[in-house]
Amino acid sequence: MAKKLDLERILKNQGFGSRKLCRIMIINEEITVNGELCDDPDTEFELENLTFTVKGEAWEYKEKSYLMMHKPSNYECSHKTQHHPTIYSLLPFPLVERGVQCIGRLDEDTTGLILISDDGQFIHKMSSPKHKVSKVYEVLCKHPIVEANINALLGGVKLIDEDETIAALAVTQISERTIHMTLAEGKYHQVKRMVAAISNRVEGLKRVQIGDLILPDDLKVGQWRWLSTDDMMKLIAV
Repeated sequence: MAKKLDLERILKNQGFGSRKLCRIMIINEEITVNGELCDDPDTEFELENLTFTVKGEAWEYKEKSYLMMHKPSNYECSHKTQHHPTIYSLLPFPLVERGVQCIGRLDEDTTGLILISDDGQFIHKMSSPKHKVSKVYEVLCKHPIVEANINALLGGVKLIDEDETIAALAVTQISERTIHMTLAEGKYHQVKRMVAAISNRVEGLKRVQIGDLILPDDLKVGQWRWLSTDDMMKLIAV
């Protein structure tokens, strides 16, 4: 049997405020469901394929939120920021109200692909070291990269405060000073520290891939979108 909920609960679950506030919006005729105005908060609707508008803005019912964002530079991946705006300010308020979290933080000066969700199990799978979800970073270095540098990164470099050497899963040279580096870990400032270990310095860092999911060319800096079914398959398959 298809799951049903009353409209007041639906709006609250989707992050549109307290039940009282949601009830007021419904009574004030600010909500349509599946193209029809509804002014009764207690009307029940099937959740599957449910669409609704809130004050004219269109939404689809999502039991859980699965998002991707092209993170800009000078934004922090935290709800409580220190020096820069939060990436959550780039999302609609209802998604933030639902308690979405970024999966693995990027430094404030790092750009690129970041996943955001309110599904605890999904967050754990994508972020837990034991699942070894690979990430690919585009790294612009201060000095030219030579074959010996690539071999060192693949063979393993010793980082300060680490007992064992750490190696990249893959390194591909893109240009004289740019490489793609694939990692399965997420240690603090790992890419920058690994590049420093080969006597170089990171001047630009962008995450371009998580698992089999590549940052889309049409997702501009600062934009976000829902993960599609195909996107989810690329992540769940890892």
